[in-house]
Amino acid sequence: MSVEQLEERRQTVRNKFHTLLETRTETLALFSTLVGMRPFKPETEVQLVLQEFCESLVDYSASAHFQLYSYTESDSEQRTAVRELTDQYYPRIVEITRLILKFNEKYDCEEQGCDNLAELDQDLAALGEVLAERIQYEDKIIRAMSAR
Repeated sequence: MSVEQLEERRQTVRNKFHTLLETRTETLALFSTLVGMRPFKPETEVQLVLQEFCESLVDYSASAHFQLYSYTESDSEQRTAVRELTDQYYPRIVEITRLILKFNEKYDCEEQGCDNLAELDQDLAALGEVLAERIQYEDKIIRAMSAR
């Protein structure tokens, strides 16, 4: 691989990280905004933030897959350390993605409205825990991929 190709590849990876981190940051900001609206009542403002959060959450989850995991799954990544980390963490990340989608299905205001928010506080607490776990795994993979 030429120096130019290597630098181009590194820039592509940096761009993928940037996109992932942007979507993650947006999601976490909305998460924080939503948590700050407790106690939850089926008011328009809560429903709008919840809908925006659900959309951002799904975008973040998809971005992580397309910006990070699909790259390692496509055999573009040759470094053993990166592949080992991905193999170690990816099954749990898939489980967390399922939990994200389940949360989204439950609280997607656009589809069915968000009148029943009785479990939202509890569901956000559980979601926050798995998001923190997922972020730790992503950051480990990103660090490994950033190492030269």
